[in-house]
Amino acid sequence: MATMCEVSADDERLRDYVSLRDVSLRKLLETDRGIYLAEGEKVVRRAVEAGHAPRSFLMSPRWLDSLGDVLAATEAPCYVLDDDAVERITGFHVHRGALAAMHRPELPSSAEVLDGARRVVVLEDLADHTNVGAIFRTVAALGWDGVLLSPRCADPLYRRAIKVAMGAVFQLPYARLEDWYGAPELLREAGFQTVAMTLGHGAVPLDQVPTDRPLALVLGSEGHGLSPRWEHESLVRATIPMNPAIDSLNVAASVAIACWELRPTSG
Repeated sequence: MATMCEVSADDERLRDYVSLRDVSLRKLLETDRGIYLAEGEKVVRRAVEAGHAPRSFLMSPRWLDSLGDVLAATEAPCYVLDDDAVERITGFHVHRGALAAMHRPELPSSAEVLDGARRVVVLEDLADHTNVGAIFRTVAALGWDGVLLSPRCADPLYRRAIKVAMGAVFQLPYARLEDWYGAPELLREAGFQTVAMTLGHGAVPLDQVPTDRPLALVLGSEGHGLSPRWEHESLVRATIPMNPAIDSLNVAASVAIACWELRPTSG
């Protein structure tokens, strides 16, 4: 059972929770310590249910009962402070009441994500954590099998991404492809038809994309779009037909539409 610890706001044991608003600092510290931060009762619970091990908890007294079963199942310490003190430490209002520093799990390999899969999303250099979180939630909700990330893609286990995904990052297999240049060939060898979402010349409407074989839907950042290599190497280039007065959609919205249109069918 978790040890309840009443601490002061300057206690050294709370260092995992200091200044959570600073994205660059969080990236550095979380990677260095091998942790990530889960926020809110549902997200904390889903992380633990997914088998992720807590390093510690930070919450106000009002949340102890609702997470009592989670705390009873671990020996990780639980630091208890009032809401104002938690806000001073983290730098923001923790309106969902509970935080947990979780040990980062070892990610599967790309081969493990692709094994047996028929639908995956591939993300190139998306920097916005909100978009990444929304994409994970959509991909999981529409029955796709996994996500592959470029080396520079935003971290799905960053606090904001987890929060927007409502814990879907714990359910959906994903891998980070260090050999990004070789990724198109990797997907071809695994039997996937790559579908590059682009506004470029030669793109076919999304509803004309063949769906009778495994698909890898590839999307780039909102600012620059896909790199020329991915556009050139993808077997199909596709676009979402839309009002010509609107030049593009948010990348998370594009993923939602494409995942619905290309969703796997029964049988």
